[in-house]
Amino acid sequence: MEAKFEQHFQAAGFAALTAIQSGVMAPLSAGDSVLGIAPTGSGKTLAFTWPLLPRVTPNAGLQLLVLEPSQELAMQTTKVMREWAQLLGLKVQSLTGGANLKRQVERYKKTKPEVVVGTPGRILHLLDERNLNMSTVKMLVVDEADDLLADDTQAVVEDIERTTPLDTQLAFFSATKGKVFDQLSDMFGRHIETIDVRAQDHSQGEVKHGLVVARTMSQKAAMLERLSKTKNFRALVFFTSIKTLHYTASRLKHAGVSSATLGGKQRQTEREAVMRGFRKHQIKLLLTTDVAARGLDIPKLPAVVNFELPTTANLYIHRVGRTGRQGEPGLVINLGDDHDFRDLKRLLAKTEYDLVPMAIAERELMDAAAAKAVNAKRQAEPTTAPAPAATPEAGRVKTAAKRVLTKAKKKVRKKQRKNKGIRLKHRRKAEAAAKKTATK
Repeated sequence: MEAKFEQHFQAAGFAALTAIQSGVMAPLSAGDSVLGIAPTGSGKTLAFTWPLLPRVTPNAGLQLLVLEPSQELAMQTTKVMREWAQLLGLKVQSLTGGANLKRQVERYKKTKPEVVVGTPGRILHLLDERNLNMSTVKMLVVDEADDLLADDTQAVVEDIERTTPLDTQLAFFSATKGKVFDQLSDMFGRHIETIDVRAQDHSQGEVKHGLVVARTMSQKAAMLERLSKTKNFRALVFFTSIKTLHYTASRLKHAGVSSATLGGKQRQTEREAVMRGFRKHQIKLLLTTDVAARGLDIPKLPAVVNFELPTTANLYIHRVGRTGRQGEPGLVINLGDDHDFRDLKRLLAKTEYDLVPMAIAERELMDAAAAKAVNAKRQAEPTTAPAPAATPEAGRVKTAAKRVLTKAKKKVRKKQRKNKGIRLKHRRKAEAAAKKTATK
């Protein structure tokens, strides 16, 4: 590792390299192209930051380009790389969609960064407009490669790679191993070494995977409300449908639950404000989609909720990877019915995830069996609450109330006596009249 990095490494509180960081350090430092596969939260950003930045020459044009699938991940990576780049006198800039294009170009031309972190769409647009000079690029990193090399995005990444010099070093990083990786060397015309450390990596903390019964959309929204009231609960909530996301957001807002949404159509400033609020624990529930939340690093995130269950094992892996990072404990809550859970278990049959039924009892989420026992015990207890302990103030209130009640009772009795006297008087009159009539 670079000498300046070693000093900062210790000052920043790092104890040792993770499996992926150790595995790719030598080949990336030597200029070799690699595919690094490691679990989410294992430090992949620093895995390419530490060996590649020292190979960048200050004030010599754009030399390192990093591609990310989303604005948030690009901003997150920029922040991490900038911390280490400044130790070497290097400049890092993010170029993403959702931000003002004109300002980005003006800033790029003014600062002349040696490192750019961007989203494929924005980078390709800048290339088409001839606003980026790729002739000096020495290294290209494709982060979240299983996502960026899928469907239409793959063609965009290939188009960007073709604009770089033939000897450009390539680095791909992913949490899962997609089929596309089998053709990686043929696709990019060079040998790419695969470094898969998933079996050796133990950086993820203990994560519980729960199944919580909620059959309808309304029941799921109600369950979110209940979860938000449990102790220290804060979660990233995943949806596959934007319509369902907006319905749930409206329902939570109406219920007064601290929540926000993170979507692709939001302005960058709004998205940044939402992420800031969530990281500072000002927001309890962050509702999002797979695309918007891909690769997000949220330190010490307690839980992930699958409001709508993922359709592939890879999606599940990426979602649950937001919690339990860097040795921290985590919780995954899957909402659905028995049919949904059967499908999910079938989907995850080849993984090591242990799915456990869970439920809420006494405002706490626990195993379903334990929750059932707690609720049964509660129902068996007497419903009458014990009398509160007497206090001087309570005594005074009780005495005053007694006086008022006594006075009211006296008033009622007086009225009753008066009414009784009136009735007796009328009865005697009637009897006298009847007697008089009989005598005649």
